[in-house]
Amino acid sequence: MVRMSGPYVIRGSVSLPEAELMWRFSRSSGPGGQHVNTTDSQVELRFDLARTDALPEVWKQRALHKLAGRLVDGVVTVRSSEHRSQWRNRETAAVRLAALLAEATAPPPRPRRPTRIPSGLNERRLREKKQRSQTKRGRSGRDWG
Repeated sequence: MVRMSGPYVIRGSVSLPEAELMWRFSRSSGPGGQHVNTTDSQVELRFDLARTDALPEVWKQRALHKLAGRLVDGVVTVRSSEHRSQWRNRETAAVRLAALLAEATAPPPRPRRPTRIPSGLNERRLREKKQRSQTKRGRSGRDWG
């Protein structure tokens, strides 16, 4: 068996556990000529997110919530078939899964602290607005006789 270039780091010291990755291979459509009909180059990578112990519990709950639409019985699936070689498709699928989990386990952004507009700034804005209004009013031809 050819070793993958992993470990695929999700974030920090947490990486995808090789033992929990389920691989499936099938014939890929697309370019490849006659080669495409004989080689199982399309890769489907499955990872049981609901049952894994590789992720901290907080991350797992966050990922289950964010990826709820993509999960089938708690399993997330990633497909790759853009390369002609099965090995490169395996690499692509694993990197894509790691990126997906990194995004899904990311903490929510900090809430925005509203800022106060300085009163001087607002007064100046209103003064300039009034000035501009006067300038435009002076352009109308009503006063010309």
